[in-house]
Amino acid sequence: YRDALPLAWIAADWGSSHLRLWALDAEDRPLAQQSLPQGMARLTPDEFEPTLLTALAPWLAAAAGSAPLPLLICGMAGARGGWMEVPYALLPAQPPFGAPQRVPTRHPRLQVSILPGLAQQQPYDVMRGEETQIAGFLAAQPEYSGWLLLPGTHSKWVALEAGRITRFRTFISGELFALLSEQSLLRQLVAPPAGSTGEGTAQTVAFDAGVMQSYQSPAQISAALFSLRAEALLADLNAEAARARLSGLILGLELASMAAECRNQPLALLGAEGLVARYQAALALVEIEAEAYPVAKLTRQGLILAYRHYLAR
Repeated sequence: YRDALPLAWIAADWGSSHLRLWALDAEDRPLAQQSLPQGMARLTPDEFEPTLLTALAPWLAAAAGSAPLPLLICGMAGARGGWMEVPYALLPAQPPFGAPQRVPTRHPRLQVSILPGLAQQQPYDVMRGEETQIAGFLAAQPEYSGWLLLPGTHSKWVALEAGRITRFRTFISGELFALLSEQSLLRQLVAPPAGSTGEGTAQTVAFDAGVMQSYQSPAQISAALFSLRAEALLADLNAEAARARLSGLILGLELASMAAECRNQPLALLGAEGLVARYQAALALVEIEAEAYPVAKLTRQGLILAYRHYLAR
């Protein structure tokens, strides 16, 4: 940066696998952004501040003045084993979802605060990071009532009433798929050939069949999974179709748990485009409509809301 950067504060989403940073001016307009692979799961506690300072060095050097800069973080940075454990806010809740806590730092230019996640007592459930994305969604639709679905490694189904989160459920579908496809007896069966995209008519048919099989008979999921191996041995089921069917079986199991609750209610999908499309297709098979929303700015908008409420002077 050749000219002074009018940097007022920094927003961060620090999850298990990635660190996303936004430099913002006094009007909350983005000046620059970064996405880095230094997630919390890859670092030890003594590496958190040095990692952050390395990433922010160009911004700090270009920022006018020498006053400490506020930095607000959401995500796994506040989890047990993260930078500093920040207690969860409890349901029911509406944005902003709880006050951030200051983190002791050594560098004089940073004032770091971490937002809490959300916790549910019955049944026990937690989220960290997703609530900030939800806050960004509600900034544009503050009275939303219905369901939000945030697909991912740990998918969240979130019920809202007039802009308040009243309950949610987490499904580890993405993690189950990774475990089964990489560490179970199915791992060789579902290994995609080199250069495969995993897409096509045959894969779509296999995915759809898997969704409906576990949606209609969720109690048979364990047998259905082993049947994939048997079909590969006896009927030459190929790897791409097996992988697609496995994905469908796991996703259909999730839908079997939630379809009755969210049917005939608004359902918004927030997440990565490809994953959202897969969920949208699966939901259509069980006659549930879901509207996909762009998510690129939602986390940043949620951080801005929290910053304005708790930290802005």
